[in-house]
Amino acid sequence: MIIDHRTYTIQTGLLRDFLSLYAAEGLAVQTEHLGAPLGYYTTEVGELNQVVHLWAYTDMADRERRRAALEADPRWLAYRRKAAAAGQVLRQHNTLLKQVDFTAFTPAS
Repeated sequence: MIIDHRTYTIQTGLLRDFLSLYAAEGLAVQTEHLGAPLGYYTTEVGELNQVVHLWAYTDMADRERRRAALEADPRWLAYRRKAAAAGQVLRQHNTLLKQVDFTAFTPAS
């Protein structure tokens, strides 16, 4: 399993607008292609005005297939154009996390 960990830093004062637009026009189409996120969060302590979301995939091929379908959906493209025009996102950071297989570290009996 891999986890796509995404962090968006939102312009101060626009977090509510960002979440409102995503809830209205992005969430349904994204979950249709990617499945429900493992989590969708906002920061309360540390660097504020961030949205963090986690998406699970079986492997890189699964991620590539599902993300390609999302990127080909005209509803998603329309949402992304609208979100970009709103100028709410200052930056985006993505990390792909690979699940640790602890059986590889288990001592032989």
